[in-house]
Amino acid sequence: MQDEQEIRNLVASYADAVCRRDQNDWSATWAEDGLWQLPGAPETKGRDNIVLLWLGAMAGFPFVAQLIQNGTVEVAGDTATGRWYITEILKFADGKGMFNIGVYQDRYKRTSDGWKFAERHYAVLYNDGDGGKGTTSPYPALKW
Repeated sequence: MQDEQEIRNLVASYADAVCRRDQNDWSATWAEDGLWQLPGAPETKGRDNIVLLWLGAMAGFPFVAQLIQNGTVEVAGDTATGRWYITEILKFADGKGMFNIGVYQDRYKRTSDGWKFAERHYAVLYNDGDGGKGTTSPYPALKW
């Protein structure tokens, strides 16, 4: 049960760092050899590359709120998997906004510094950047 709680805290720390735009705290949630997959982008491997991608993405949004909803965690020794639903509210530099509902499919690993993201695969389930005329996407197949 302690491992599950530590992983839940990891997920919350990630979203908190996104909301605060804190590069150091956000980076600290990743394993050194982590993998991040965003819609329409190639897989990004390695913490340093992941942070560079995040910085570039965040530069386009003066405001981001990433809110964690329900999630699951399954621990198997020093590895675990999880799935988390999120709500995102984003503001673009031009003043337009966007509302997303998405899902992260994760793999975690225990490191000497605690639990870290080994993989995060994000998919948008609902996107409303057009004043209530949102689009939906099919639920993604599990990555494993």
